[in-house]
Amino acid sequence: QLQACGGGLVQAGGSLRLSCEASGRTFRRYATGWFRQFPGKEREFAAAITWNGGMTYYADSVKGRFTISRDNAKGTVYLQMDGLKPEDTAVYYCAITATVTVTTATNYAYWGQGTQVTVSS
Repeated sequence: QLQACGGGLVQAGGSLRLSCEASGRTFRRYATGWFRQFPGKEREFAAAITWNGGMTYYADSVKGRFTISRDNAKGTVYLQMDGLKPEDTAVYYCAITATVTVTTATNYAYWGQGTQVTVSS
């Protein structure tokens, strides 16, 4: 099971750190991604990290502001979000995938419940 947490309300320019906590050892063997969903829209890719943290991927919209990392000993993947903008307001989800195409939501088999991030202007 995956559990995303750490969302909240922050002013523009502020920071939040999301956590994706997983139960079970299999989490360590899979890439983990963060997606976000805006009202009335499909989930879109934000960031992903390979199972060992060796490679990271970012959407252009968050590159340079968001940082994804993981601690397999703790079974947790983090999304550090700096320089937040009102357009980052969304529900953020974490998920795991066994595929190498980590930017596509349909490739992810297991999803956690989302956490709301709201950025005020």
